Amino acid sequence: MPEGLVILLPIVSLIALGHLLKRIGIFAIGVWRGVEALVYYVLFPALLFGTLASRPIDLGAGGTMILVGFAFMLAGMLLGLAARPVLSPSPRSFASIFQCSFRFNTYIGMALLGGVFGADGIAAFALLAGFVIPLANVASVWALASHGRQPILHELVRNPFILATFSGLGWSALGLPLPDPALATLLFLGEPALPLGLLATGAALTLLREPRQKKLVAYFVAAKLAAVPAIALGLAALTGLQGEYLVAAVMLAALPPASSAYILATRMGGDGPLVAATVGTATLTAAFTLPLWLMALGL
Repeated sequence: MPEGLVILLPIVSLIALGHLLKRIGIFAIGVWRGVEALVYYVLFPALLFGTLASRPIDLGAGGTMILVGFAFMLAGMLLGLAARPVLSPSPRSFASIFQCSFRFNTYIGMALLGGVFGADGIAAFALLAGFVIPLANVASVWALASHGRQPILHELVRNPFILATFSGLGWSALGLPLPDPALATLLFLGEPALPLGLLATGAALTLLREPRQKKLVAYFVAAKLAAVPAIALGLAALTGLQGEYLVAAVMLAALPPASSAYILATRMGGDGPLVAATVGTATLTAAFTLPLWLMALGL
């Protein structure tokens, strides 16, 4: 069996298990909300900081990867904007679903890169995600700004992924030692971050129930899972990316949108059910498209 499938199958299994546990109602809704908050605010930031702060970063290849990331993120945004003249969605629907053409599920990506390259893969993915998450958040909030009042800067400075990533990068750049007890504590906290994040992803899955929205959802799913990663792969080939930096760029581009897109749309007065259905459809579809992109990378 190809290495990529060996790594992807446990990821899909955990997402499916999370969805099953949510459907059969073993745990109360509040339990899943607590799991999401624990992973988002504590466990995942600990994993990001500990991974980045404890190893040097290749700024040459890393910088090229970041430029490629900005380029394919902007391409995804342009594809999202193209939906307006093509499909004529309502202003509220477009403002809500626009983010689904470029946002990504960090938990799935980190698990994939960790499975292929270990800690080096996690560090490469965290480096790229840390730089493109602000761009994704600014664009998402901008699109929803007519339906909400939250300032963009407020959204960015409270994002624990961004804070942990740049804190870890700064610690590594300064060459500061990370005491063994501190590193061990961060690693202990980080170990359950990915499996719990994947379970929470499965618990948040929602399927499309409105036939009138199917064309709109299909367009954004195709843009995110097919067009954007194809652009990323082409740019990576042109710039000579290799190893974990190549895989991190293409995989981030190929990931389905994160459930945080639904949270943002709901909080800012957008069409939450439409975003939830798009995220759910894309996540299920990604179980079939991600293996293809892994094969294209030779994994």
